[in-house]
Amino acid sequence: MKSIKLNYLAFAAITALVLSSCGGVDKMKQLPEGTSLKVTPNPLEVHANMVKGTIEGTIPAKYFNKKAKVEVTPVLIYEGGELILPVKILQGEEVQENNQVIPFEAGGSFKHDIEFEYKDAMIKSDLELRLVIHYKDKKIPFDAPQKIGVGVLATSKLVEFSPKPSMLKDNFVRIQSSETAAQINYVIQRSDVRKSELTKEEVTTLEKFITETAKATDKELKSINVSSYASPDGPETLNDKLSKERGKAAEKWLGDIFKKAKVTGKPGDFVKSEITSEDWDGFQKSVQASDIQDKELILRVLSMYSDPVVREKEIKNMSKVFKVLAEKILPELRRSKMIAKVDLVGYSDEQMKEMVENNNMDNLKVEEILYAATLVTDYDTKLKVYQKAAALHNDFRAHNNVAYISILKGDAVTARTAIDAAFAIDANNAAVKNNKACVALMEGKMDEAEALFLSATNAGPEVKENLGAFAIAKGQYPAAVEYLAGTDSFNQGLSLLLTNKNDAAKNTFQKVETAKGFYGLAIVGARIQDETMILNNLRTAIGKDATLKARAKVDLEFRNYFQNDAFKAIIE
Repeated sequence: MKSIKLNYLAFAAITALVLSSCGGVDKMKQLPEGTSLKVTPNPLEVHANMVKGTIEGTIPAKYFNKKAKVEVTPVLIYEGGELILPVKILQGEEVQENNQVIPFEAGGSFKHDIEFEYKDAMIKSDLELRLVIHYKDKKIPFDAPQKIGVGVLATSKLVEFSPKPSMLKDNFVRIQSSETAAQINYVIQRSDVRKSELTKEEVTTLEKFITETAKATDKELKSINVSSYASPDGPETLNDKLSKERGKAAEKWLGDIFKKAKVTGKPGDFVKSEITSEDWDGFQKSVQASDIQDKELILRVLSMYSDPVVREKEIKNMSKVFKVLAEKILPELRRSKMIAKVDLVGYSDEQMKEMVENNNMDNLKVEEILYAATLVTDYDTKLKVYQKAAALHNDFRAHNNVAYISILKGDAVTARTAIDAAFAIDANNAAVKNNKACVALMEGKMDEAEALFLSATNAGPEVKENLGAFAIAKGQYPAAVEYLAGTDSFNQGLSLLLTNKNDAAKNTFQKVETAKGFYGLAIVGARIQDETMILNNLRTAIGKDATLKARAKVDLEFRNYFQNDAFKAIIE
């Protein structure tokens, strides 16, 4: 024991001798009154996964030895390690180096910016300054580091990267309308239907159209419009009579067709007739479309006179012209035009559901099978229907929607295969790009995902929500607010919180029935100093997700309540 005591006394004597040889520089180890060391912000904050801060110091007069240097080393200490940050060196007036000078008589101040990449363990940490005096060839460390900061505020790290895929819709139309037209022409001043007219292709096609519709269970005859005309030559009273009789003749023929085809219902239920006594409009269009030599002269007469009698007289006065009209134009105007409209009625919802249940979809058209998928609610069945559509029709929408369901189910492997197939068919479709980005996100390919999301901005609200998450992660909070507007999501509330819009954040979090939604409300409560709001929502959040308890213990949003007994009861 005596030997140890002597050795200690000897060491103390040597130390005193060394310090005394420094000309009193050892006094610098005791920071005088008026010294200020701090970091801003405190606590530090992480944005875009980087932590930035500014260390500021004020050194009073009569402190800094003119021949000394002080090495200031910021160190962040956290569980599992410490991070030594770049050094700031201060020097006295007589030191011949290029560092910031602190005058002995006046004192001075300094600033030192720090920046480092964030690690999750740093949420609970201390920032301290380790100071070492350099005097001549001696290094004299301070007895203890100077603690200037506590922890890192990591609220932005709460962002949720939950991929929001896009569904592509079908173009299914249950009732599709179609029509067929035919025309029967008549001899001048006659209204009887000639056999030669009934053998024309357009007339036989109309007859077949009506017959097939009557037999089909998925077709419904809606109407047949019959428009009958007389050419504009001859007396108006005669033309009026002719057009009416031609209409009746056409209706009679249709009645015979209805009877032969066994159409359910009477012809009068479907046939709608109209007559045009003198078809001047048709006459003008036919002349305009013709290549007859004097058509401009005829058109001029039509534009000059509106009275049909005068028009007819002036045209007949041009005997040569009228002969051409009588041969080429007027015969086509003596007609009955018939247009039959039919509705093709597709499968009912009940029929399609039954086909899905029985896996009997092979005969469905692509629009039908895509629509059938919307009639079922569980994802497994939807997935099977879309996979069937993809196999039968190789439609990019089917592949895309297989990816959509797989993304929601968290199946990145199936989603990748499907979305690559969709992309191979249509690489420019915004929804396909969005879903391809979602798969990349699931695979941890963040740069690829962001680039695809940015190229898919026309995909709709889903892609904006995806981009909003990236904007938060990159510290672009105002942009995130715009992307996420109207989503009523946790990320929207978080973006508002990070832009200090506490009331708006509160309103949004109240619409989010998840653990993080309630956790966000607890943070708002801490920021507006509402203890009841903190405790109630934090209790609910931890009840929904027990892992949030560990975060709340070190989350500096709640630093003013760490010693609150009610708060401690929730997190312990």
